[in-house]
Amino acid sequence: MLWDGSVRNSARIAKPSESGPHSSSAVKKNNLVRKTFSILRAFQHPNEWLTSQELSRRVDMPKASCHRLVQTLEEVGAIVRGPNGRYRLGMLLLCLSKNVASKELLCEIGSPILRDVAGRLNLTVHLGMLESGMVFYITKVSTPTSFPSHTRSGSYLEAYCSGLGKVLLAALPEDELEGFILEGDLVALTPNTITDRNALRIELEGVRKRGFAFDDCESRADTYCVAVPLHDADGNVIAAISATGDAQSVTECRIPAICDALAEAAATFSSRLFPGG
Repeated sequence: MLWDGSVRNSARIAKPSESGPHSSSAVKKNNLVRKTFSILRAFQHPNEWLTSQELSRRVDMPKASCHRLVQTLEEVGAIVRGPNGRYRLGMLLLCLSKNVASKELLCEIGSPILRDVAGRLNLTVHLGMLESGMVFYITKVSTPTSFPSHTRSGSYLEAYCSGLGKVLLAALPEDELEGFILEGDLVALTPNTITDRNALRIELEGVRKRGFAFDDCESRADTYCVAVPLHDADGNVIAAISATGDAQSVTECRIPAICDALAEAAATFSSRLFPGG
């Protein structure tokens, strides 16, 4: 796998503007909801305390308007008021998050998108996320004539030797990534598996720069894979999408087209998960 280009399509695309008649009251209500959520998203860290004035600057909102929304968010428990008139995110959001079945949601929203790209590429397509240092396969989509991958939905695979895993590892904060590299054993699953820790660091740095990753017969001797990240509305990597095949179906000349198709699928996926992002 010698191609070292970059993915042309962004993994996040803007939502097309909506058209059609809208009443002024409906637009006003919609804007109010957007402004309210912009305040919640202004908190950048779990332990961050911000004043109402700091929040108004971050969301570019008049102080009085922002303060009224902050008071309402405090009343419902979405944020809490602490010392010196500062606020932080509240328990309501944590309670609500427990009702979100993330894997099931990703599977349901993503399956039609994955089926489409699998059919266009005639490759087996996977959706996976990082869980306890392993790749968890959320779902797998193949075609009647695509390469019969050994993976299955609900299974786990080592992250350091898979395309999905490399994308997910490359998105980790430096301290977490270094902990993974130093603590785990890099066992050779094939002659191509990267087992040198420094070589893995270099590989993952390349993934960050390129925006995609390869599995060049590293997890299985007959399997090639290309993977791209799936981002949330803030640009954080929450999962990854890959296309898998053999030497005949994932050739060097096909890699640019495969990367672009996967990036397009990831962009569509992200826009449906986060339509306001």
